[in-house]
Amino acid sequence: MKIKSLYVCAQEKNAGSLFVTMGMMEILKRNLHRVAFFRPIISSKDIRDGDINFMLERYNLDMEYEDAYGFDIEYVEDMIASKRDHELIDQLIIKFKKLENKYDFVLCEGIRRSFLTSTISYDLNMKIAQNFSASYINIISAKEITAKEVYENILIQNENGTAQGCKHFATFINRLDDKKYKSLEKKLKNYELNTYLLKEVKELDMPTIADVIEGIGAKPVLLKNRDLTRVIRGVKVAALTVDNFLDHIEEDDLIIVPADRSDIILGLLGTLYSKNYPNINGMIFPFDMRAHPNIQKLIGGLESFTIPVLSVDTDTYVTARDLSKVNARLRVTSQRKIALALGLFNSSVDIEAIEKKISTNASTVMTPMMFEYKLFETARLNKKKIVLPESGDERILRAAEIILRREVADIILIGKKEEIKENYLRLGLDLSRATIVDKDNPKFVKEFVKTFYDMRKAKGLTLQGAEDAINNVNYFSTMMVHLGYADGMVSGAIHSTGETIRPALQIIKTVPGVSVVSSVFFMCLKTKVLVYGDCAVNQDPDAKALSEIAISSAKTAASFGIEPKVAMLSYSTGDSGTGADVDKVREATRLVREKNPELLIEGPIQYDAAVNKNVAKTKLPNSKVAGEATVFIFPDLNTGNNTYKAVQRSSDAIAIGPILQGLNKPINDLSRGCLVEDIVNTVAITAIQAGQKA
Repeated sequence: MKIKSLYVCAQEKNAGSLFVTMGMMEILKRNLHRVAFFRPIISSKDIRDGDINFMLERYNLDMEYEDAYGFDIEYVEDMIASKRDHELIDQLIIKFKKLENKYDFVLCEGIRRSFLTSTISYDLNMKIAQNFSASYINIISAKEITAKEVYENILIQNENGTAQGCKHFATFINRLDDKKYKSLEKKLKNYELNTYLLKEVKELDMPTIADVIEGIGAKPVLLKNRDLTRVIRGVKVAALTVDNFLDHIEEDDLIIVPADRSDIILGLLGTLYSKNYPNINGMIFPFDMRAHPNIQKLIGGLESFTIPVLSVDTDTYVTARDLSKVNARLRVTSQRKIALALGLFNSSVDIEAIEKKISTNASTVMTPMMFEYKLFETARLNKKKIVLPESGDERILRAAEIILRREVADIILIGKKEEIKENYLRLGLDLSRATIVDKDNPKFVKEFVKTFYDMRKAKGLTLQGAEDAINNVNYFSTMMVHLGYADGMVSGAIHSTGETIRPALQIIKTVPGVSVVSSVFFMCLKTKVLVYGDCAVNQDPDAKALSEIAISSAKTAASFGIEPKVAMLSYSTGDSGTGADVDKVREATRLVREKNPELLIEGPIQYDAAVNKNVAKTKLPNSKVAGEATVFIFPDLNTGNNTYKAVQRSSDAIAIGPILQGLNKPINDLSRGCLVEDIVNTVAITAIQAGQKA
């Protein structure tokens, strides 16, 4: 029997409850539309609970904050002290059942370790889980105990849960070093209950600039939003002369420096542009001081100056003491840490086994979040190498880090290794797992030039022309895909569509039987994902080209889990209109039916008849596509491009694309106005396409 609720609880403090809860929510939201989050006990009604806030905001849960918790801790203590335990449990059950009846699944996070007192014991978690009829997940932190003690805790806690009539779902052992991990792996080899081991990732426990600002009340002097996620690996106090102090700075340090120490400040600025020194991640001025106006003017004129500068009221000693007490928090804006945490979770957990145990009733609903999570998981399960030629663009570097941390794909960056490393470290990023390839590498250049020359000499290409072409980063990267050094390429953040597609047409070429390279957008509406083609490449395709676009788009839709029901759009429906434009669509529809008789297709058809069942009943009552179309083929680029943008802006739809189709290997184009998340999604899609081609 599949379950409809889970109860996550941890006995130790800082065991990683939110981390595990987030990993489970990712799995749930990939499969289910309506998921609720519930905490039976919170600390105060006056202060919003951090975990509830995080889950509601990150996962856009359709519920009110007040419905996401049971009672305040003071109320719980009073009820237990007055021997009204049963009444308390009954009240919690009523709140929980209300959610269970309304939502597909309820994910509960248990009582916080800091709430446990002589009045409220850990056993209350088990009692609540039992009365909710929720399977439980217990989390054990291995941070402060031995592997033997961890193993004993696993046995004790699971025996305790069974004794109290609770249904065990899984046990997570968190914060394991390599030695403990190996030891427990041996001990648990034949253990029958699901147990997952998660290694300690030090960065997850390190504070960020955002944590510093919140933790000690620091005020921004110079700060960009993107720098709030910078991780602080260490704190240094600038108490020496500049020539001696520079010997002590380390990568990602936060430096406490009095604002009147212009010599130290200038020295630290110099390290940011020197290959011989580490990259610090910020400066903080004690005594609420400001740097000298000339120093401020100097910093303001540095275009690539990226590190944050903060100030506090306290003196140097108190500032250092306060910083030592700042706790690392997982925030909705902590995209870098979230990517790292999810990469760890997904690589450590048997997601397929978990999905089989969870109630996932078949649903026609597909939200943007569900679609995006499915992309990441599909790509992760068949990891491919994607080359990104535009390594000089900050958005590309930030997206590459997220992809690597979430283990969606392996990344190849094109450029000089020292320059790329200098750039990503200056931005506070970690791209050490990326492969960096220099396009001037003689080994590659010689092979690529010869291959390209042999391919196109019959068309008049000279050897010098081949050398000039391969010197272009898009040609170089496309050749990497062609020769198998990479599985796919994503470009276009700083290059035009033509500059991205032209090398692909000359090198990768089209799939046999397809003469047209076209594109689609995945249009993620509130409860469904539609496919629009072609909105980016072909200006005015004839009937034959339009038929090929339709067939390619249907195949793309099917390969991403969308049942293709193709609407060939026109200004008229059925036989109601005449003219060259509608005749083109009618002929294209005939050609598709001739080539693919099993494909559900309707055309010509107007957009309203394609999407609205009531309109469809009037205009095409016997159609299997009208009112239910999932793939929309526009008659020309003008119509397609304007329509996708109109739908995107007027309905808050998320448009993912353009995704190129018809090529032998995946090459995808970005908009030059793309955001980091657009790049991440496109890389994931390219990786999936590469997996399908393999």
